[in-house]
Amino acid sequence: MFCGDLYAELLKRVEREETVALVTVIETSGSAPGKAGFKMLVDSAGNTLGTVGGGLVEATVIRDALESIRERKSRVCSYKLDRDKAGGIGMICGGEASVFIDVIAAPETLLIAGAGHVAQPLAAMGAILGFKVVVIDDREDFCNSERFPTAARCLVGDIGEMLAAAEITPNTYIVIITRGHAYDQKALEQTINTNAAYVGMIGSKKKVQTVFKDLRQKGFDESKIARVYAPIGMDIGAKTAEEIAVSIMAEIIAHKYGKSRKQVGATS
Repeated sequence: MFCGDLYAELLKRVEREETVALVTVIETSGSAPGKAGFKMLVDSAGNTLGTVGGGLVEATVIRDALESIRERKSRVCSYKLDRDKAGGIGMICGGEASVFIDVIAAPETLLIAGAGHVAQPLAAMGAILGFKVVVIDDREDFCNSERFPTAARCLVGDIGEMLAAAEITPNTYIVIITRGHAYDQKALEQTINTNAAYVGMIGSKKKVQTVFKDLRQKGFDESKIARVYAPIGMDIGAKTAEEIAVSIMAEIIAHKYGKSRKQVGATS
């Protein structure tokens, strides 16, 4: 295939805000199957376009590319193509190959449903941490660029309808902090079945139990309910809006790096 085809596909993936890895062979020696300059595109599902030489080498590269995508971290990997050498990958042809796995990471979005007093410091912290912040509310006097100067977008309208129409990807972190129980549940119903990286909802334990009970009665899958972080935020004794925002962002970061397993929905 032509490199132009590969780069055209890469551009499509970037425009769709997908995280992919562009693998380039940078050096080979001996009987390595690929040659310097060979390229291959790998997506988060392990689908590929192009080649770095095929065979066991390519399978190993795909595995390492998937790990790099999960970690959102580019790296150089070297492979010894000799089953008898330490660190070899079991091939008898001999030689070595080095590849550069360049992760093109989609922006991570912090989608905040509700533009109240907690949302303001949360949006500011999200922007500092590199998230693209989007705020949704049905009140224009609350949801605007003056109150949320660091937000990429402030969307005004019916919260449930906007969430239903929103492009939610595995790079989306959803925080539900609307002004009332009914709005929170409506927002959760629209997002619980998405492939968002994180879904969290504010509220007391009693309120959360009530919402989850209602979701079960409506037929929502138990495994989907179990992944919701509610009550939202790490227990750090937060009292003020700013402290609550810190607890939410701490939980999101912990979840992002696999450090948190607090999912109240599974036991409520």
